[in-house]
Amino acid sequence: MIDEGRGATEDTSQTQDSGEFARRAAELDAADPLASYLEEFVPVDEPGFVAYLDGNSLGRPTRRAAAELGELVRGAWGTDLIRSWTDGADPWMEWPERVGDEIAAACLGAAAGQTVVADSTTVLLYKLARAALTARPGRDEIVLDTDNFPTDRYVLEGIAGECGMSLRWIDADPREGVHAEQVAAAVGDRTALVVLSHVAYRSGWIADLPAIAAVSHGAGALFLADLCHSVGAVPVELDAWGVDLAVGCTYKFLGGGPGAPAFGYICRDLQDQVRQPIQGWMGRADPFTMGPGYQPAAGIRSLVSGTPPIVGMVPVRAGVGLVARAGIDAIRCKSIELTTLAIDIVDSWPDALGVRVSSPRDAARRGGHVTISRGDFRQVNAALWQRGVIPDFRAPDGIRLGLAPLSTSYADVVRALDVARTVMTRGAGAP
Repeated sequence: MIDEGRGATEDTSQTQDSGEFARRAAELDAADPLASYLEEFVPVDEPGFVAYLDGNSLGRPTRRAAAELGELVRGAWGTDLIRSWTDGADPWMEWPERVGDEIAAACLGAAAGQTVVADSTTVLLYKLARAALTARPGRDEIVLDTDNFPTDRYVLEGIAGECGMSLRWIDADPREGVHAEQVAAAVGDRTALVVLSHVAYRSGWIADLPAIAAVSHGAGALFLADLCHSVGAVPVELDAWGVDLAVGCTYKFLGGGPGAPAFGYICRDLQDQVRQPIQGWMGRADPFTMGPGYQPAAGIRSLVSGTPPIVGMVPVRAGVGLVARAGIDAIRCKSIELTTLAIDIVDSWPDALGVRVSSPRDAARRGGHVTISRGDFRQVNAALWQRGVIPDFRAPDGIRLGLAPLSTSYADVVRALDVARTVMTRGAGAP
């Protein structure tokens, strides 16, 4: 644990190391083709603020989102009012599919007509998983892993209870993630659905989705991918990889804001075989007839249930627009450079600090965040927040450094980790 009562401990290497990394960061920032995007975000107006390293949990707001929310209030909502649902060049009724297609084109490697923006991640995960089961009658098993994000595990536990299904658990290493070989060992002729994350929320491990999809299909099962920690940071090719269904949030690297709506993907060949369980009027073939009975809309629109979250989609469109302009490949290149810099800095720290890297060192297997671990990191994280450095803590002992390429500079990484090293050297209670 941190000794909050002791004073500063001499660390003669810190100034020298900081200078070397500061020079490296300055060179990287000067050559960064995405450097201009830093100005696209609302600045943090807080005395003592150093750096925001939690873009993998809640992305920073864009200036465009702030402006367009105001325009929505004054214009389409404030002036056009109810007419905005159906009139004009961009009617709200079309936003679920339209914004879904924008995300698909910029981030998902998916053709139009397969992605929709609707509910929260949790609700869409439930709808997609239940829909998948309707396409695999007679099978009674769902494969998932022990270290997936809690919502995924909880939702699938609930579905298993509702539907009389069994859960087959893959024991995942929290410092890595799930491998295709583990999936192959878990699936069988009872498996209806495999549900895994592309990027592990704890370690940042990038799973081999094409291989996992192939293994799932070889057993006759469908594959549902959670893309929450990859969309907008790691290139995805849903169509080429053979993923059947996918879900992801928009408030991380897409900057959609707290509570922003999620997206759901169903591959075109599967859309007429599945039926989602929440039959709301906006997913009906002809919602304004208000007629008896439920007839699902054709295609991906059938995944919609209630009234589309128009206000919530405004920042999403702004963030997706930035990703489209920057290009996901350029974003990935900077992400690798940022996470590599962070790992190199942590590796330079004295062994006495007791900090270990709990993310893959192979950049090809590492997503957009780096997790570092030490037994007292819950207290260290709280001390960092007090000192203007904002990462996040994940139990039992990890601090995640979420390095959003469009809103994070290389100098941010150096400054933030300098503060972290000082906090650990001096103790959280020291000035």
